Amino acid sequence: MMPRDEGYIKFDCEWIEGAAPPWHKLSALNDWRQLMHKAGLIGMYPDGIGFGNISVRDVPLNEFIITGTATGAEPSLTRNHFTRVIDYNLDENRVTCRGPIRASSESLTHAAFYESSHSIKAVIHIHHRYLWDTYLDKLPTTSRDVAYGTPEMAYEVRRLLSLRNPRNKQLVIMGGHDEGVMAYGASISQAASILLNCCDSLFRQ
Repeated sequence: MMPRDEGYIKFDCEWIEGAAPPWHKLSALNDWRQLMHKAGLIGMYPDGIGFGNISVRDVPLNEFIITGTATGAEPSLTRNHFTRVIDYNLDENRVTCRGPIRASSESLTHAAFYESSHSIKAVIHIHHRYLWDTYLDKLPTTSRDVAYGTPEMAYEVRRLLSLRNPRNKQLVIMGGHDEGVMAYGASISQAASILLNCCDSLFRQ
């Protein structure tokens, strides 16, 4: 098992304290995130390290709403657990967010998904041992030398999505991030359903 350092922000975070995103933009997001938490796909390890995050694209197209840092342990979130990423720069390892909380440590990776295709409207990062073990190097997998939350991980995601691999199932396996799996879709319900259906099918095998 790889050492865990989940939850620590590795980019330069410019946090502009402000109001939370409006609840009508968060309600469905929170419902699906709550289901992910109940299924153990988002949560906290016994050592206190949280894992998992979820986001949706917003307007303008380069902005997105994402769960804040260190929220993995919470079974249900409030508006104050979400923030808006309003700018980022992969080359400079920088994220600018506005809201009541700093953006998730995986924000740069989420940004890479949205940058890769305008059809991607939602991204979910979960942890699942069996899913990770089953699809490692079988589905699009990031380099094992690349750590989570880094520009290199974002570049890896961008590279994999550019390949348009028909086997991808809209999943990316994080080779250097133990148990880490990311799903993406045209809606939050699609991304979440992809994950839940994959987990369910593996357990039925």
